[in-house]
Amino acid sequence: MNSITTSDYSIHFNSNCYQAINLHLSKIKYSKIFILVDENTHEHCLPMFLAHLETDLNIEIIEIESGEIHKNIETCSGVWNALSELEADKKSLLLNLGGGVITDLGGFVASTFKRGITFINIPTTLLAMVDASIGGKNGVDLGHLKNQIGVINAGEMVLIDTSFLNTLPENHMRSGLAEMLKHGLIYDEAYWNKFQSINNLNLETLDKLIYESVEIKKTIVEKDPFENNLRKTLNYGHTLGHAIESYYLSHTSKTPLLHGEAIAIGMVLATYISTKLIDFPKQDCKNIKETITQIFGKPIIQKEDFHPIIELLKFDKKNEHGKINFVLLKTIGETKINCQVENNLIIEAFNYYNS
Repeated sequence: MNSITTSDYSIHFNSNCYQAINLHLSKIKYSKIFILVDENTHEHCLPMFLAHLETDLNIEIIEIESGEIHKNIETCSGVWNALSELEADKKSLLLNLGGGVITDLGGFVASTFKRGITFINIPTTLLAMVDASIGGKNGVDLGHLKNQIGVINAGEMVLIDTSFLNTLPENHMRSGLAEMLKHGLIYDEAYWNKFQSINNLNLETLDKLIYESVEIKKTIVEKDPFENNLRKTLNYGHTLGHAIESYYLSHTSKTPLLHGEAIAIGMVLATYISTKLIDFPKQDCKNIKETITQIFGKPIIQKEDFHPIIELLKFDKKNEHGKINFVLLKTIGETKINCQVENNLIIEAFNYYNS
């Protein structure tokens, strides 16, 4: 697959990844290389990555604990301290080898350590390949509130080696599919339709779908890098999805949902709301719900949880002037941003999802 070039960095795929980074390392005189991993990528991905890396530079490994609950300032502080103790300087390079938590947090750590050092994202999960590592958004959660602290800063490059997906459990693969489905729904009906035969998915087809998904996100981000208009469409399903994810993370009696699992629910809710507010076709809404629940199942949202989840919407980072902004669908491939939704309609959407 050909590399994808943006105005700020390039995205390389599979064998091109290692050619690109080794050429880069031969040209730039870095002082040290640091690789940020969690316990899973340390064991399953790091040996494979190091086998392809060609450098005489000193390499230090920094490991953090896996999981969204560790995507916070406390973890950043630990990584900053490790970098300082290991004598990282302005010419150091940080390689973020992992899923969305690693690329989000690693990018933020690199962007702020000594006012910014170079970093490269090497996503190892499907979610990180098609979403988290692309577009320059870096940051951490504030308590259980998603992505409240962060910066927009693209790394030097992104390396997408889909062979890392062989290390993933099935639920993490499904989680990444949610963002790919979203790209089709907000931007390209033909791309969305390719997921109607998801049971026939093989690795070659998946590679092509990943490539197309990255192209869609790259196109949107380049037109609106700082999320003033078009980039807001990427938040389809995320307003309620993030609230659901945060709510489940903060309640020990609940089984936490992966990001994609929560966003899948959020997309069903947003699509139903679209039928009520901007006349999105009801049959298309039914088909979208069926496609999403076929892939993700349907964890029921209990009625007593509706209002606490709605309360969390006031913390959504897309809010402006005290208004909660939703992205809704006009048709598959066309959206409307900055939509306000009454609470009673959100409750109606929850009941539709549960039905």
